[in-house]
Amino acid sequence: MDKLESMRAFTQVVEAGGFAAAARQMDLSRSAVNKLVINLEEHLQTQLLHRTTRKVSPTDAGRAYYDRCLAILADLEEAELSLTRLQQEPRGSLRINAPMTFGTLHLAPLVAEFMAQYPDLQVELVLNDRRINPVEEGFDITIRLAAEPPGSGLIAHTLAHCPLVICAAPAYLQQHGSPHHPDELTQHACLHYGHRAQDNSWTLVGDESHTVPIHGPLCCNNGEVLQVAALRGLGIVMLPEFIVKQALKEDRLRPILIDYPPPAIDIYALYPVNRHLSAKVTRLVEFLAEKI
Repeated sequence: MDKLESMRAFTQVVEAGGFAAAARQMDLSRSAVNKLVINLEEHLQTQLLHRTTRKVSPTDAGRAYYDRCLAILADLEEAELSLTRLQQEPRGSLRINAPMTFGTLHLAPLVAEFMAQYPDLQVELVLNDRRINPVEEGFDITIRLAAEPPGSGLIAHTLAHCPLVICAAPAYLQQHGSPHHPDELTQHACLHYGHRAQDNSWTLVGDESHTVPIHGPLCCNNGEVLQVAALRGLGIVMLPEFIVKQALKEDRLRPILIDYPPPAIDIYALYPVNRHLSAKVTRLVEFLAEKI
């Protein structure tokens, strides 16, 4: 049994969601891919996949083994390409996805600078605030702001830390007062990032962690929209510092609960494991880590 080829077939089936799609990507027959996975299961004496007529999905053991396979195959690829990677120049198409506000305020000028260094690149930059699946939607790199890295199947490179700020307009604070403890947020209008169907709460940390349910007149999945609402005095908002920095500097927004800061989030560059040695991906990640 070619164990490495069987591991490649198994990971491809998991990522593609089926044997037929995996076979097309590997340029093999469906039966050949199926045989490779069956041989691997027999060798391990463990069922790795749930198979139905409509869907193929990993078992619990298969999910754990999939994560290990990704790391092993990535290390192998790095060993094979380490001698030539530094000599490669980024070229061809590069698809990037990022949140709307971060993309317009910070990423756009950096992408333009990066493209000036590598004129053989053709970049497609897609900005939206929808949580996408980078593998399914074919992105080389996805920029994501989150409290922790996503699950398996993607490499997550931390680009920078991003403080969160709770703030409100002077007019709102004059009319409603300024909360001095997280529990007082329940008495205020809070402008929420996300959707109403979610469990809407904010976590703040001071002498101890405080998770407070919040409510208010507006929720939105775009930070700039929430900032506009806060500037109009509609309520208190919790946003990344890079969005509200200028408004705070001009005293159009004022920080509150400074003794109870929210936990910072991180800015991640996410990319599928099979792209981590692509020159265009590695150079962009290194460039962003230096510039952001």
